Amino acid sequence: MVRGTGRRVVVVKSPDPKIFDEAIFVIRDDLFHRGTSADAVVSEARKAASAYLRAATGLRRPPLWRRVPAALYAAAGGLAAGLAWLAFRLVGV
Repeated sequence: MVRGTGRRVVVVKSPDPKIFDEAIFVIRDDLFHRGTSADAVVSEARKAASAYLRAATGLRRPPLWRRVPAALYAAAGGLAAGLAWLAFRLVGV
């Protein structure tokens, strides 16, 4: 419930209108008295809207090890095997 007649709001447009049209954030009255800039408020509102979208739609970025192509794993394994062979060959085993 919004009380009073003069409230400040930030309206963030959706990058994907299939999910929502816009998000409305009601700003605290004392926010700008503390020296917070309008750009910081809008940036924080966009971050909150993006975080909600990621959580609601399950669009999370996979961890780095899952984004590495399989060919790179194969090349790293081949390099490790080659280095191990070379080390054993130089030692004389």
